[in-house]
Amino acid sequence: MPLFQTPLCAPSYNLRPPRTGVADHDIRLKKSDFHYDLPPGLIAQAPLPERSASRLLVVPPDDGALEDRHVRDLPSMLRAGDLLVFNDTRVIPARLFGQKATGGRVEILIERLLGGDEARAQLGVSKSPKEGARIALDAGGDAEVLGRDGEFYRLRFHVDGSLEQWLLHAGRLPLPPYITREPGLNDAERYQTVFAREIGAVAAPTAGLHFDDALLGALQAMGVQFGHITLHVGAGTFQPVRADNLDQHVMHSEWLNVGAALVEHIAQTRAAGGRVVAVGTTVVRALESATRTSDDGTRYLHPFAGETRLFILPGYRITAVDALLTNFHLPESTLLMMVSAFAGKTRVFEAYADAIAKRYRFFSYGDAMLLWPQGPGRAA
Repeated sequence: MPLFQTPLCAPSYNLRPPRTGVADHDIRLKKSDFHYDLPPGLIAQAPLPERSASRLLVVPPDDGALEDRHVRDLPSMLRAGDLLVFNDTRVIPARLFGQKATGGRVEILIERLLGGDEARAQLGVSKSPKEGARIALDAGGDAEVLGRDGEFYRLRFHVDGSLEQWLLHAGRLPLPPYITREPGLNDAERYQTVFAREIGAVAAPTAGLHFDDALLGALQAMGVQFGHITLHVGAGTFQPVRADNLDQHVMHSEWLNVGAALVEHIAQTRAAGGRVVAVGTTVVRALESATRTSDDGTRYLHPFAGETRLFILPGYRITAVDALLTNFHLPESTLLMMVSAFAGKTRVFEAYADAIAKRYRFFSYGDAMLLWPQGPGRAA
């Protein structure tokens, strides 16, 4: 089994902002409450030839009729003054192979670049290497084991040039575990967003994959504005929820940056009557992680750079965005739970059933949804 199919575990604690309006049953939510059956044939194994040709299931609040559109139709659904917020992280070719001094083969999946020539990684190996051991890399140079923290190893790379630049030609793209083929030449371009610039993710912010230069140009021409956060998606995003009682789940950690300029841009957009539309769950997680609560209970966005372990479940009120464009997510995943918190679990599962019946394409290279928040009185 490829290493990327082995779950990555995050250490120690969950961080959740104060909940608003949480009923007792929300706190007792279980993993099994978020299960659905998906025919394997609906899991997209490759991207469409055109990014914006993906189908788009529009999900208005409450009982509004679901609408079948395409991502390229977004200009007809947005208006001048709206703000699209993207994640500008860039996926690194984080998968490497090598050999121990004893001859045993090693697969390396870099989870995070630590600066300089060091990285945190998971190793696929028959016997754990000890501190000080060196792994001869197939692409040249070697990796020195500096220590271990749980399932992760701290490695120092002895390679030509900077580690970041070396990985660009030496590493392999780590496609998600539900894509069962090896990466091809096309994936190097299509598993990046067209606005990717901040190197550090090991998985793409997949909602952004639907945007091409032509669509961005059309949106900009009609007065839609753009903003960016950075959240480096870690391999922990594929970590399964093991505990059925969701209060016992340990959320993975990811690094993010929400800059002061974006905070001001969002404030100006809302003051002018525009809407803030998150392109992907990573944007929601970043903005909600940067949200603070004042003494009088008012929630406000504040610049923030650092780690988040935010776990958003139904019962948590998302206030940082007014709409969400997102792909379809795995059963029982934390991302499906977040989407259910935004639009209402009942409504989301109605939409998923509709998408399955109409044979939408699921997951990273699949189709998308445009979700509006649940209205008052709608079942969570």
